[in-house]
Amino acid sequence: MSAHQEVIQELRLDLAAGLRWAARHNLHEGVDNHFSIAVPDEDGVSRGERFLINPYGWHWSEITASCLVYCDKDGNVLEGDNWVENTAFNIHSKVHIAKPDAKVVLHTHQPYATAICTRKNGRLQMAEQNALMFKDRIAYDDTYNGLAADGDEGGRIARTMGNRSVGFLAGHGVVVCGASMAEAYTDLYYLERAAMFQVMAGSNGSELNEVSEDVQTLTAQQMADDRPLLTSRHFNALRRILDKEEPEYRN
Repeated sequence: MSAHQEVIQELRLDLAAGLRWAARHNLHEGVDNHFSIAVPDEDGVSRGERFLINPYGWHWSEITASCLVYCDKDGNVLEGDNWVENTAFNIHSKVHIAKPDAKVVLHTHQPYATAICTRKNGRLQMAEQNALMFKDRIAYDDTYNGLAADGDEGGRIARTMGNRSVGFLAGHGVVVCGASMAEAYTDLYYLERAAMFQVMAGSNGSELNEVSEDVQTLTAQQMADDRPLLTSRHFNALRRILDKEEPEYRN
């Protein structure tokens, strides 16, 4: 196996592990929604033009490293016997190309974050510690245009996100981008926790108690400083658990 093939294999394992854990954490929706990882070119640079993505019709709990689809920006399958669902390709390919730093793109309809997306001018309020992790990192798309049946809608979503790593899509769900699966999945997990606390706290109609602006800024910086260690430890722990309990994901 060449060095480049070894890199791709490790990306396959990360992607399969992320998908399986998303099912465990109830971030999935049937066989819908997708995770993708950009594959670097032979020179080691990731340009977003080739990526791995989960195949259409597979439940996330049954994903393995080998079932993932390796495709290019034009939708050509480079490796794999499965195929990519059209709306998934239209979103993920456009985000990878528009944001080369977004090596990992996770799109879900996870319950609590999506609940915020259904509210008029829905916003994640800075009222709780997990939410502060996402201060000034979220782009809000307040327009729902139906399914991403063509590349134009995927491109619009990518443009709306701009330089933000998280997108809240009105009436739709969320997109989380990161430089690695460890980084992106950890953000996805804590984003749902933050959204859950907000939805639960507001369920009786009471007003949330937002943290002061100066403490928001301080805590967001503290969390940014801690994020590399947190993401590594978190995802490594998830991989260890899967290695013990569901080793077939590595197949």
